Amino acid sequence: MHFVRPFFILNYIYPKAIWRKEKDKNNIYLTFDDGPIPEITPWILDCLKEKDVKATFFCVGENIKKNPEIFKRILDEGHAVGNHTYNHLRGWNTDDKEYLDNIYKCQELTQTTLFRPPYGRAKKSQMSILENDFQIIMWDVLTGDYDYKISPEQCFKNCIDYCRNGSIIVYHDNIKAINNVKFALPKSIDYLLNQGFQFKTLI
Repeated sequence: MHFVRPFFILNYIYPKAIWRKEKDKNNIYLTFDDGPIPEITPWILDCLKEKDVKATFFCVGENIKKNPEIFKRILDEGHAVGNHTYNHLRGWNTDDKEYLDNIYKCQELTQTTLFRPPYGRAKKSQMSILENDFQIIMWDVLTGDYDYKISPEQCFKNCIDYCRNGSIIVYHDNIKAINNVKFALPKSIDYLLNQGFQFKTLI
């Protein structure tokens, strides 16, 4: 079963992580994980440009290395970037030194103050070190776009039904998410703009 909102217990496990921003402002924060890749990231950028919306891209280092022109376009078009490790490592299954080295290898490319752990999980020992150099960004709305069991319509519904002031929304620019993103993203943006929300970057 997919859970759109994070379990409240995670706030205690990762007390310094940011799950949601200002509750008293109608700002929301659209984020994308795993790119940049040619199969979907340029399409997302076209969509954002058409709707005059800015977002934050949590990039994987090896994808930046393979697609530097797409990464440059993200920056040139005024979007923010975050670090998502060099090889999309799962922190729980990775030695601390290997995990941290992988993140700082990605940091050479991203040069950012933002980090999101792949799968939203890392060891507390890893987080305690990363918190010295990064804002750890989690989420308030996980659309489930990467899950083949979730229809494009449900992905759209997940986004609009759970979004609220300060929400950090997660979509993905990866292969698994293409069908859901192409359906749900433009509809989500239109709906949320009509509801009076303002899209902001996390930097």
